[in-house]
Amino acid sequence: MLSKKQLSDSIEYLIDQGFDAPEVGIVLGTGLGQLVDSIENQKVAHYNNIPSFPLATVEFHTGKLIYGDLGGKKVVVMQGRFHLYEGYDFIDITYPIRVMHGLGIKNLLVSNAAGAVNLDMKKGDMMVIDDHINLQGGSPLAFKNVSEFGERFTDMSAPYDANMNNILLELAQEHGTKMHKGVYASVVGPQLETRAEYRMLKLMGADAVGMSTVPEIIVANHLNLPVCAVSVLTDECDPDDLKAVDIAEIIAIAGEAEPKMVRLFQSLIERL
Repeated sequence: MLSKKQLSDSIEYLIDQGFDAPEVGIVLGTGLGQLVDSIENQKVAHYNNIPSFPLATVEFHTGKLIYGDLGGKKVVVMQGRFHLYEGYDFIDITYPIRVMHGLGIKNLLVSNAAGAVNLDMKKGDMMVIDDHINLQGGSPLAFKNVSEFGERFTDMSAPYDANMNNILLELAQEHGTKMHKGVYASVVGPQLETRAEYRMLKLMGADAVGMSTVPEIIVANHLNLPVCAVSVLTDECDPDDLKAVDIAEIIAIAGEAEPKMVRLFQSLIERL
């Protein structure tokens, strides 16, 4: 169950810490933490100090909200997100989105590391998400008092903001960065997919697969919050030539691609 008091306690704590009217919220994915180095005049709140906030448990997800200046705007960045595979429920996973919205953000940017199901996409490339397939077996809106926070039957005909997606694609071209557009499938994990599962995902129309993002997108739409999301493709998922996955290599590839993503997000924020 989600309560308005929980949210107000979290929001009031952050306002007291100097998180004053951020315009843009950012969620950083696996191996994608460098963006915070570009934020000026930082204020930091660790998750374990924020009332009602979940705690990040994955070793490469630090747990803090960072507020400051980026691209000429006030931003709040979630460094360390929550996943179903850690044992969280959908309300926990999406709680920070509701908090950032309560602080005043007008746009949400999301990043993740994903596997390329579409073999025209290569590791190290990026993909702006145009649509998604929810394979996580549930919804962050499936709780009794959801109508206190927004429309229960939230429309998902266009979950990603076309204007921000188009700006990102233009910026990628200007920067000489390879940027695809495609469909992201979100699974539970934490195990990686089998050969048969990759074939299924391709038949479904997925271009990339990961273990996050979709719950946050659903809640952003519930809040009428414009959102865009970018996948950094860290491995190629060819069921006919499937290699064992090395998580350290995935983190390394995400880290190599990250400076390009940081530049794109910063340029996008300047244009919003």
